[in-house]
This record gives sequence, C-alpha cells and structure tokens, in this order.
Amino acid sequence: MKFFSRFFQFSELKYLNLREFIKPWLSPLFSLAALLLIGAFGYRHTEAWDWGDSLWMVLITISTIGYGEVEPLSAAGRVVTVLIIAGGIVVVQLTIKRILGLAESGYFRKMRELRFRRRLRQMKNHVILCGYGRIGQEIADQLQSGNAQTLVVEMDPDRKLKAEENGLEVLLGDATLDETLLLAGITKCKSLVVTLPSNAANLYVVLSAKGLSPTCRLIARAETEEAANKLKLAGATVVVSPYVAAGRTMAATALRPIAIDFLDLLAGSKCEIEEFLLTGDPKKFTHFNQCSLSELQLGRKSGAMILAIREKSNLITNPGGDMRLAPGQLLIALGSKKELGKLRELLGETLVNVERMSG
Repeated sequence: MKFFSRFFQFSELKYLNLREFIKPWLSPLFSLAALLLIGAFGYRHTEAWDWGDSLWMVLITISTIGYGEVEPLSAAGRVVTVLIIAGGIVVVQLTIKRILGLAESGYFRKMRELRFRRRLRQMKNHVILCGYGRIGQEIADQLQSGNAQTLVVEMDPDRKLKAEENGLEVLLGDATLDETLLLAGITKCKSLVVTLPSNAANLYVVLSAKGLSPTCRLIARAETEEAANKLKLAGATVVVSPYVAAGRTMAATALRPIAIDFLDLLAGSKCEIEEFLLTGDPKKFTHFNQCSLSELQLGRKSGAMILAIREKSNLITNPGGDMRLAPGQLLIALGSKKELGKLRELLGETLVNVERMSG
C-alpha cells in the first residue's frame, strides 16, 4: 500500500508539474493555430488552393520569409494576406508580452528548479555534503579530485553561488529538515558528511539521517569531545574534530614526517587504498579451499598489494604468504583502480562491501 501511495503521489506531482509548464503557453499556441487555420481557410475559399498550399502560404506570410506567392493572388486573396499579416503581428506581440510576464513571475526559475529536482531524483551512490564553509570547501575539493559525485546542501545563497561556480550541484535548503534530506537522496546516497558550524545542528542532522536511512554512512564534525560522544550515540559512523585532527597531524609530522609525506604523495597519485569486507558465510569460501595468500596469488594476479588484514579487533599488518582468508575478515589493499577492480573480481562472491579509504 505504501508503494502505491508513493507512486500515485509521484505521478500526481509529475502531472501537476507538466500542467504548470504547459498552461502559460496555451494561449499563444491556440492563437497561432487559429491564425493558421483561419488563414488557410481564407486561401481555400478565395483561391481554391489545397490545404497544403494554403497552410504553406500562411506560414511564410506570418514568418516573413518571403519565398513568394504560391500562385498569383486575386484581390480577395490579397485582402486575406493583409489580414494574416495583421493577425501575425498581434500574435507575436501577445507572445512577447507573455514571455516577459513569465520572466517577471519567476516561471523560468521554477522550470530550472524542476529540472534540478529531476536530476536529484536520478542521483545515487553520491556524497551529500551539508555545509559549504571553510571545512566543507576543502572536503568538496577532495571529493571532486576523487571524481566522487557530490551534492552540497547549503542555506547561504552566497555560499551556494560559490559552490556552483566551483562546478558542484547545490541544494539550497535546511539540512536539519527531513524534507531536505529526502530531496537530497539520503536513501540512495553513499555517505553523508555534516560540517555545519553548530554542534546542535550537526547532531540534529545525524539523528534525522539515521532515522531516514539507517544504513547510510554518516560522517560528522564535532567541536568538543562531549559533542563527539553525543554524535556517536546519535548514530554517526565517524566523528571528526578539526582541532584534534589538526593536532594529531602536526604531532605526526614532527614525529613521523616520512609517513605524512607518503600519505600526501598517495593523495596526489593514481593509487588508492580500499577496504574489502568479506562475507561471514563459510559456504562462500569453498572455492578458496583454505588456501593461503601465497597459494591464491591475489597480488600477482591483480597487481594490488594487501597491506593488512583485520580479524575482529586484531589488525595484522603486512600479512605473510601463509595467512589464510576467513569469513568476516577485512582486507586493506593498495593499488590503482584497475588493479583493485581485478582484486574485486578475484574475491568474487566472498566480497560483501568495498570502501575507499583515500585516493
């Protein structure tokens, strides 16, 4: 019942949008059609032409193309021509007046909004970015560099304009409202990133998003440790504090500069790190037949490098060739898109999910 209710609501909305689009043009189109038919009837009555020649003569007269008369006109035919020219001027003036009126009433803006909403309905596996402040702009740049389809939700018209100038799709609205999140495609997106300046607003968005799409990956910004704890309780998958992250990065740069340089190099290269979550169903591991990594030769066949394997809470870095794949493991691999794609094919039905860590 719910499916049919949503279907009919969507169909009704689509019908209303179509009617709203067509209605302003009915009067000019009706006037033009009436002029064509009346003019053609006049030529048929005065010149005894067929409908094709009559309509052609009316068309070239209204459009002022001036190809010349189909046949020499009689006096009555010239009167009809004069009336058609006068009627054409009136119709053109009415059409121009209607177009100017539509521009003033915001008709064309509404049509752009309808086209934008149609694009929104077609988006899937995208990233929703709530807030285009300083942090949001940096996140958007990184997402664009990774060719991730991104939708920005922003309330500030100036920031909306800036995001659009940077080539981003922007939804002007309040991210704390369920209606806005649904319009942004919260049920079809890959993840939602919340970078609003207020901890309360971030918490509200996470609560709303969790209720609308429980499986969505939620990444939220927090200013304090207390806010971070509340966001995690609300259902945020990952909580990031800009100040804590900046402090850790600066400390890591002082203690381990080579590692930080490597991550920077990785971000600017064609290599990516992806997480491969294996299924917990033992039946799907039968074709592996308890083979070790050296026997499976995943690295040689795909070209990707397995950096680590996580089993429950244990992380095994640089796993040896005697390591065996088991249900529920998480593989962390490094390689190009092509190499990681081959690794996905080799893992086959044992693979549950893939998440990109960096690129």
